[in-house]
Amino acid sequence: MKTILVTGGAGFVGSHACKALSRAGYLPVTFDNLERGHERAVKWGPLQQGDLRNEQDLQRAFKAHRPWAVMHFAAYAYVGESTAEPAKYYDNNIGGTAKLIQACATFECKNVVFSSSCATYGVPERLPLNEDAAQNPVSPYGYTKLVVERMLKDAESAHGIRHVALRYFNAAGADPDGELGELHQPETQLIPLVLFAAMGRERSIKIFGHDYPTPDGTCVRDYVHVSDLADAHVWARRATHSISATAAASRSPRS
Repeated sequence: MKTILVTGGAGFVGSHACKALSRAGYLPVTFDNLERGHERAVKWGPLQQGDLRNEQDLQRAFKAHRPWAVMHFAAYAYVGESTAEPAKYYDNNIGGTAKLIQACATFECKNVVFSSSCATYGVPERLPLNEDAAQNPVSPYGYTKLVVERMLKDAESAHGIRHVALRYFNAAGADPDGELGELHQPETQLIPLVLFAAMGRERSIKIFGHDYPTPDGTCVRDYVHVSDLADAHVWARRATHSISATAAASRSPRS
């Protein structure tokens, strides 16, 4: 059973990926500082509590578990917050990843799957998007993801660390088995807020934007089911064994 270190594995997408990895025969080891993740979401492998920005935490994790590959989800991920506190995002998302890459090089871990973002594209020049579209992020969050993509390309040239970067859109849904879901406090995501309003837990929801080129002026968003996304990360992990690639994922309807 090959060990995969899953940074941010106690978060929404990361925890679903851990379940998918376990189902595929891997041992997922969650590396998470639990600042925004949830310990109760770690169910399919051990939890190694630590922070990407702490080299000693990373060394302990790599020494204890000797991962064959890394799935990298750990990042601050709110566009608005990144605009208000850009240094926080540069420190964690870029600085933390730099230390992770160095640990991979030191311990000869040669396979990385990176949770990137559609935010690297910024305002698209054309729709639908494909992975060759120009990347012009308009937020510090999107910029940090783009920088990490470049860092991984450089790490491949310097250290032979193969990688896949998945630029996906809005993850939504919950585990069909009812074992995992999404929980933010305070909640910021549209779908949970709509459901809370329908249940009477919220009096209303806020719709931001009124001048989009749509029939009612509000924006149209793409969603991908989190379980499909988790499965895509498992397939991407397999791809790192022989190739380096970048993929763009948008709609992925469940059958």
